[in-house]
Amino acid sequence: MSTQQPDDDDVYTHGHHESVVRAHASRTAENSAAFVIPHLTPGVSVLDVGCGPGSITCDFAGLVSPGKVTGLDRSPDIIAQATALAVERGVANAEFLAGNIYDLDFEDETFDVVHAHQVLQHLTDPVEALREMRRVAKPGGIVAVRDADFHGMSWYPAIPELDEWMDLYQRIARRNGAEPDAGRRLVSWAQSAGFSNVAPTSSNWLYATGQQRRWQARVWGERVLHSAFAEQALEYGFANPADLARISAGWHRWGSTDDGWFLIPNGEVIARA
Repeated sequence: MSTQQPDDDDVYTHGHHESVVRAHASRTAENSAAFVIPHLTPGVSVLDVGCGPGSITCDFAGLVSPGKVTGLDRSPDIIAQATALAVERGVANAEFLAGNIYDLDFEDETFDVVHAHQVLQHLTDPVEALREMRRVAKPGGIVAVRDADFHGMSWYPAIPELDEWMDLYQRIARRNGAEPDAGRRLVSWAQSAGFSNVAPTSSNWLYATGQQRRWQARVWGERVLHSAFAEQALEYGFANPADLARISAGWHRWGSTDDGWFLIPNGEVIARA
């Protein structure tokens, strides 16, 4: 295991405000990890790194039962929420642990599948994280990662405040030493981490119905004002409260359109050593 733990210093751009956790809890294996599902057969062991509130992890548990799924996140509070979700859903073959992606507390070659969803984009050293994920994967197993690509996002109609939001998000994430355009870099990162067999795919999240637009606008309208994103924007001097209020209002204006479209592309790789 590595002796250095940059995870201790990595800054999570989104934070764990209720609006963020609520959005993450809407993710399922089907809508966020479909590329992994063919590899999730009964009896398979899974490590879900950066599991968040556990919604994807619990779905994995249902697919691999009686195999065991372990969800890991660096926030003990989020681990408690994930554990509660497993109890609520009656998932008996999943456990949740607090831990560090750069220093996984598992023996070499422990898991058939090691998965991370929307994690690498927030790290200062995604290649080192992938090396550590590779270490705990069994021979013949896979490391599966999926990350959004922020500069690949597109929307309609043109809302100047959403352009401001994108610029602000890029500045904050890069100030944190992270890479918001992670999706397009996954193949490169996996190769740098020593994987010789890397299979890339991509998939989208699309918000283009009235319900989807309202949901997305509400999520980001709130996060712009109240999450760690807002706190960092103010702390770094990249925006003032009036700027954030204007951007939030722009999100809600987009959400109230009848023909709005917001597309989030995601890069995906299945990597084998």
